[in-house]
Amino acid sequence: MKKITGFILGLTVMAGALSAQTKEELAKVDTVLSKMSPRARRELIITDKSAFIKDLKIVLEEEKKYPNDGDLPLYFLIDKKHYAPKPYEPKNLKKLVANNYYNINRADLSLRPDVEEALVKMAKASQADGITLLVSSTYRSYDYQARLFQRWVDIDGLEEAERESARPGTSQHQLGSAIDFGSITNDFINTKMGKWLYNNAWKYGWTLSFPQQYEDITGYRYECWHYRFVGIPAAQLQRKYFNDVQQYMLEFIDLWKNM
Repeated sequence: MKKITGFILGLTVMAGALSAQTKEELAKVDTVLSKMSPRARRELIITDKSAFIKDLKIVLEEEKKYPNDGDLPLYFLIDKKHYAPKPYEPKNLKKLVANNYYNINRADLSLRPDVEEALVKMAKASQADGITLLVSSTYRSYDYQARLFQRWVDIDGLEEAERESARPGTSQHQLGSAIDFGSITNDFINTKMGKWLYNNAWKYGWTLSFPQQYEDITGYRYECWHYRFVGIPAAQLQRKYFNDVQQYMLEFIDLWKNM
């Protein structure tokens, strides 16, 4: 009888601990949201916080599957306010070469190996639909980005350059997990490739970084060609809770991790 009573008491204590943890996590959701922009708070769709936390934990566990070896985390927040270290370069970058899955338009392209593997999976799916993806820009070093940003400043002036090019240290391309596809022009969305990516990339863990009408959130004008690999669970989370806005999701994850 004592054993049974002790077992029941143990379950009660565990339930109380779990309840306290759940309450803490539910409150944490509200705290994180309170630190996000007013527009984000209006647009985020989190009606069932318990279900959201469960899905979020799946995403955070998924990130651990990707080898870091000194690399920045897969969901690392990099934008106009959050920088990568100046000398940072992903480890073991894989040079892209001619292959049977996707096309490349330059000989100096490279990606994180795990990201290139994800690209191949998506490229196979696009080929099944009669479309071969064209990879136009991938990893960029800090110094390369510095030269590119200055080039746009020289062409368009500083104010316009800020809308279309990242300052060095703030580009997703430095992470080795972002790709510019196709023509890198506004009409790319009207091509078969652009439409296929827009409708299907998320299924393979790739999401649009700079969507239309979100320049006030992302800091950049619409780029229909720029996708970042975040993994399938995160892409699903983004669509389900974050109005399919990558910046919202990455900001939330960054705040969640650092609280």
